[in-house]
Amino acid sequence: MSKSKKLLIGPRLRRLRTTLGLTQTRMAEDMGISTSYLNLMERNQRAMSAKVLVRMAELYDFNIAEFTGQGDAHIVAEVYDILRDPVFKGMTISKSEAEDLVGASPDAARALLHLYRRNKELHMRTADMAADRDKVEILGQSAEAVEAVRSFIHGARNFFPQLDRQAEALSKELELHRNEPHAALTARLHEKHGIRVRIVPMDIMPKMLRYFDQHARRINLSELLRRSGRRFQLAFQIGLLEYRELIDEIIAKAKLPGREAEGLARTSLANYFAAAVLMPYERFLKDAENTRYDIDLLSSRYGTSFEQVAHRLTTLQRPDARGIPFFFVRIDVAGNVSKRFSAGRFHFSSHGGACPLWNIHQCFQDPGRVHTQIVQLPDDTTYFSIAKMVSRSGQTHDQPAQKLAIGLGCDIAYAPRLIYARQYNLEAPQPTPIGINCYVCERQNCTQRAYAPLNKPLQFDERARGMSIYSFGD
Repeated sequence: MSKSKKLLIGPRLRRLRTTLGLTQTRMAEDMGISTSYLNLMERNQRAMSAKVLVRMAELYDFNIAEFTGQGDAHIVAEVYDILRDPVFKGMTISKSEAEDLVGASPDAARALLHLYRRNKELHMRTADMAADRDKVEILGQSAEAVEAVRSFIHGARNFFPQLDRQAEALSKELELHRNEPHAALTARLHEKHGIRVRIVPMDIMPKMLRYFDQHARRINLSELLRRSGRRFQLAFQIGLLEYRELIDEIIAKAKLPGREAEGLARTSLANYFAAAVLMPYERFLKDAENTRYDIDLLSSRYGTSFEQVAHRLTTLQRPDARGIPFFFVRIDVAGNVSKRFSAGRFHFSSHGGACPLWNIHQCFQDPGRVHTQIVQLPDDTTYFSIAKMVSRSGQTHDQPAQKLAIGLGCDIAYAPRLIYARQYNLEAPQPTPIGINCYVCERQNCTQRAYAPLNKPLQFDERARGMSIYSFGD
């Protein structure tokens, strides 16, 4: 919490007090302050001091970051994003007003997001496509499942401590820091579950990288899988075999909307477990800090892929041992975003792809090289970005491997801890102005603009041609 920032959290304070069933007089006595001071804080007419906040946290046992709303940055960004949809045309709502809404009632903000998503799904399902009505319904269900699981992971800040603890214990038991992981995981499957692992030619198992034959008690791995992929798939299968009950308990508490969402969440949590086994929390965080987050070096040290390491770095959110709060994004050559997560304030829009001014797109022109950039969003938040192109397993002469760009980044304040920032003057950075994407970006005269903003009226002047074909009003 910045010393210069006033902590005005009256609605949260009042909600905490009423939830605890306390009167203002009783809470003031507990905290050792006057009732009038508490009353002023609840009405946002007096800022709360750090001393009072710490005292409250000790008395009522809550997480300071959650209470002060520091963990709600992504909710603010999502609310601000949807309020610029054309459905809210004519309403000018600022970022600070979105912050006020979330601050006053985060549950109401989540309800607004849920209502908006349900409305979009309803339009999708009832679209006038009589010949393809079944396809539209299936598409709506799939979109709902994906968004529900993304919200679930965001809500947990991509950190599942129960799975991390079990994975770390298993990694120590198998001594993966000493033993070859593929051999150790294969032995575990055979000795504990009676399951054998076999590497099979691609013509025996075409279009598939892993298959668990429960009847034959055998896991078939495609010869096209790289070593890092084979290890990951074995750890994934162990997670489902040995910790299915724990995974299902976590999913049950999430109250996801249907079997599609539950299945996707189960796969996501088993993937989380696999990464945590191969890169156990305490040792991995220590190595990440000591190497200054050198992703390629960490990849070599742990025998994991660049993407696996990058994604694992976003999960280091243990309260007493946190890593850098990274955001993560994965895009294909067409700019489609297939995976995204933000542990900090960086926001990914629900509309369209990524900004073309962000150099993550250049990765496809220069594969193998790590691209770095300092970027600044329209709200003046500044980030350090790391990006690299990777190729997936499955390449043959007749079928080239899928190429993806992996982006990782953090608030500029964390950049001094990164090996990638050595050549930058972080005292006086010169960031590249970018938007979230064209649909919601309001920067005028952008040479890379592909679409007009969703919530701005277009303006046309036949006498002049600007830097962009799209001119729009305020």
